[in-house]
Amino acid sequence: MKTYSELIKINSLIDRYKYLKLNGKIGMHTFGGKRWLNQDFYRSSEWKQFRKNIIIRDNGCELGLSDWKISGPIYIHHINPITEKDIIHNTDNLLDENNVISCSFDMHQAIHFGDESLLFIEWVPRSPNDTIPWR
Repeated sequence: MKTYSELIKINSLIDRYKYLKLNGKIGMHTFGGKRWLNQDFYRSSEWKQFRKNIIIRDNGCELGLSDWKISGPIYIHHINPITEKDIIHNTDNLLDENNVISCSFDMHQAIHFGDESLLFIEWVPRSPNDTIPWR
């Protein structure tokens, strides 16, 4: 079992990503024909309040790292993926603060599908004329 408390001990974005990476495949079975289960859960008032609390805890930052503010929509990623049984039986896994982290859409896709090319890892400072190829 991976946990938020272990994750926050990791200092770099790429190492946190590697800790969370699931290596899934696009189109891989998750909820199949019962996708409505998790969609109902994510629309619940209980989830919405929990989500707000997690965003506050993580300061709206990528994987909780203060140097990586998320500039678009914020996703709440379940570190240990939830299952159909979790939703049907309302297990602690659903709303466990130690099982979630804030992330951007691209990071969420990279975690699920193992594609590091989706990540913006290093900021490159701009300089005068850096986009003019003949200089």
